[in-house]
Amino acid sequence: MTADPAHLTWRPVAPGDAAACAALFNAIEDEDHFGEYYSEADAAEQLGDPGLDLERGTLAGFDGDAMVGYSWAMHRPLAVGLHRVMLQGGVHPAYRRRGIGARLLDAGIASAKDLHAIHHPDLQLTIDVQTTETNVGATAAYRAAGMSPIRWYSHMTHPLGEAIVSAPIPEGFVVEGYSAENAAEFHAVRNEAFLDHWGAVQMPAEQWRGTVVGWQSFRPDLSFLLRDTAADTANTADTATGTAAGILVTHFWEADTEATGIRDAHYLLIGTRRAYRKRGVAGALIAHAQRAAEAAGFDQTSLQVDSASPTGAAGLYEKAGYTVARTDVRFTIEA
Repeated sequence: MTADPAHLTWRPVAPGDAAACAALFNAIEDEDHFGEYYSEADAAEQLGDPGLDLERGTLAGFDGDAMVGYSWAMHRPLAVGLHRVMLQGGVHPAYRRRGIGARLLDAGIASAKDLHAIHHPDLQLTIDVQTTETNVGATAAYRAAGMSPIRWYSHMTHPLGEAIVSAPIPEGFVVEGYSAENAAEFHAVRNEAFLDHWGAVQMPAEQWRGTVVGWQSFRPDLSFLLRDTAADTANTADTATGTAAGILVTHFWEADTEATGIRDAHYLLIGTRRAYRKRGVAGALIAHAQRAAEAAGFDQTSLQVDSASPTGAAGLYEKAGYTVARTDVRFTIEA
């Protein structure tokens, strides 16, 4: 691969570009350390996301058959009050500092505006992008584009074995593994639990099935629901007998293990219905899931948390033994 970008070919990303995407993503990961490696199958799933309009929302630069830079904009099928479009992009390390990143960022912002005009033209548009706190080049590019830091997210890890903190299942509750019978309840808890979180909106069933529980990385055997079974007639309708109180959804990426040698069970979602907060639901789910992950041969578990979560989740995870491995910064601009 040469470092001369003068004769790049520019076009939208296509479904057949999964291998090229994976190669570029992994080259960027080796340099920038986002904690995410990709197989071709992983990249193909990303390209099939319902929120990604390949023709209108993506642009990539190619040097021959090699993708050396990309940008895409993810619109939201549902939006309330404002429409947050998330940008993602990057440039191969050998092609940086040649204006490619600025061109891709401009293209991403333009794509966000186009998608907004199609899907939610009556709402305020806000364009977001996220990078690691240590990525000086990306930070400078986002600030130059008029974007400002608005949110910080901690990626936290926890070794298994003796490090697992004991947290008993609260009295009157039982743990269930993910199954066809309770699959709809997982989705319902997700949508209710995150209603008061910053930037959160309802996730349509198509998106839930197509990404959260539809990707090959989903581990149903390590995903759990905590159910309230207490027959207490004094309970409100929200805490009635049999209610699903909280969920934990686990994903595992083989590509990460191949690159790092670490088997990491990543908790993509940990959510508790608001009526059940402060009752030990999340802590019990985490401890149960950690023991299951250890029994399945995993080395560690990980999760990402908004440092300003309204539930105080960061403090809960620290008490459970998690430590911060890296911090990501969300930049935003109104358009």
